[in-house]
Amino acid sequence: MIRKQEITTFEFPENAIIWDVRDAKAYAEGHIKGAVNQPIDDLSADSLTQVDSDQPIYILCGGGSKAPRAAEKLESLDSSRDYVVLMGGTRAARDAGLPLEQEA
Repeated sequence: MIRKQEITTFEFPENAIIWDVRDAKAYAEGHIKGAVNQPIDDLSADSLTQVDSDQPIYILCGGGSKAPRAAEKLESLDSSRDYVVLMGGTRAARDAGLPLEQEA
């Protein structure tokens, strides 16, 4: 199931699985704390084996266009899981004052 959640009002659960589906360069320039880079083009059934099946996967991108596509791709691979698209993406999080991390 795919759900949508506005990123600026979202309370991240402890140990949340957050996938940033942008390319590695965009991810390195700034991402939400705890987010793991999983570029949309690399998503596969293997990606899903890294996460317990009862764990929701939170998906975001830069501005909100790639994340819904990534969620649809993941749902086509395993429709029994819970996917949450974080609407607004990294830009909305930054604009709302949420801390971003950068890779060296």
